[in-house]
Amino acid sequence: MLKGDGRLGHDLDPHDRAPKDACGVFGVWAPGEEVSKLTYYGLYALQHRGQESAGIAASEGSRILVYKDMGLVSQVFDESVLGTLRGHLAIGHCRYSTTGSSVWENAQPTLSSTEVGGLALAHNGNLINTPVLAQRLAPGSTRATTDTEVLTTLLAQDRTRSIEDSAAELLPQVKGAYSLVFMDEKTLYAARDPQGIRPLVLGRLERGWVVASETAALDIVGATFVREIEPGELLTIDERGVRSRRFALAEPKGCLFEYVYLARPDTTIAGRGVQVTRVEVGRVLAREHPVEADLVIPTPESGTPAAVGYAEESGIPYGQGLVKNSYVGRTFIQPSQTIRQLGIRLKLNPLREVVEGKRLVVVDDSIVRGNTQRAIVKMLREAGAREVHVRISSPPVAWPCFYGIDFATRAELIAGSLTVEEIRASLGADSLGYISLEGLTKATTLPAERLCRACFTGEYPIPIDQDNVGKFVLETKA
Repeated sequence: MLKGDGRLGHDLDPHDRAPKDACGVFGVWAPGEEVSKLTYYGLYALQHRGQESAGIAASEGSRILVYKDMGLVSQVFDESVLGTLRGHLAIGHCRYSTTGSSVWENAQPTLSSTEVGGLALAHNGNLINTPVLAQRLAPGSTRATTDTEVLTTLLAQDRTRSIEDSAAELLPQVKGAYSLVFMDEKTLYAARDPQGIRPLVLGRLERGWVVASETAALDIVGATFVREIEPGELLTIDERGVRSRRFALAEPKGCLFEYVYLARPDTTIAGRGVQVTRVEVGRVLAREHPVEADLVIPTPESGTPAAVGYAEESGIPYGQGLVKNSYVGRTFIQPSQTIRQLGIRLKLNPLREVVEGKRLVVVDDSIVRGNTQRAIVKMLREAGAREVHVRISSPPVAWPCFYGIDFATRAELIAGSLTVEEIRASLGADSLGYISLEGLTKATTLPAERLCRACFTGEYPIPIDQDNVGKFVLETKA
């Protein structure tokens, strides 16, 4: 159970949970630095990628200590805990459970101990051949309920070889999305799947090296961005520096949804700032779906960059028509039925003086089930809005993700069964416009063949065996 933080529940409507972010991973090799604190701040910068649990593993050269718990990074760690995690290298993880239940046992980093030493590992992404890999585990080695546990145990299983050699042999057989940071007592490792679906970057400290899910985490610890870790690349970092080893040919398929929703706006992907891309998406959206209106407002904060772009391109003034409660977060306190009926008002409330009598363009980043947007449209009309035109800065999300985002099933996705006009009618909006897939892709400046667009198209870059995927695939087979 999460520790109470005195904040209102994040998932106000259990039937309309947002697409859950993947996870955040961070690793540092830096003798003479307080590596646990660097990792703490790195995870703090990556908190948006996972809010269910957090953990740090650290080593001073002879043993690995792991501390992890349920909750936000700031809830799990304090000065006294971080003070026990001493050493010259550490890895960290903040989790949303895309495989396995949200329980302490599944928090990361995972740790596997053998007679010759330990191995700790943190994973962002989802594997799609986990049951096949689990069959290779030694009998009784683990009762794994996550793909990460399986991977950790397999890497640690053969200690007749180095961790680096074991990883180079194992990783080509692993299918799916994985950005990994892992460590033994002396060395930091990082690896990225051949498609590079989830991000992973390398940074330089004055006295060491950092790897992280996003460049924003490098910024917060004062590391200089060096480069993205290549798809199919394994890095080994120790006192000899950084060594690179390729275990598979790169077939880049970076996640397009990172640009839409997952990454922080101050992160850089493929050399382009996410904020710049999202503003450009708004401009494209204005060209593709113009409308006569008096004011462009975002759904805070997810729709803000695209709303700025829409306003700039259309010439319609930009304004704040909805106020967000900054303290809405996770807690064990469930809203009462009376409060639940107020729904979205716990998170957002309209500024009546701003919206009354106005024709509004409301910009958001995506529609999953539609309940949130439906409530916003209703709220704005009650506040006196004359017209409400909804604009979405992603194409319709019609297919589930098997690579590390916990989308709903296709049956639960509103775009999986309804046309755009039917969705508009369901929301109660005067008009509805989604950016085209081509427009979104062009805004990233990357060619379509270098992007995974499966949640929009249903075309998966790594073939999916439906019997071997799913959040609880190991639990149901156990």
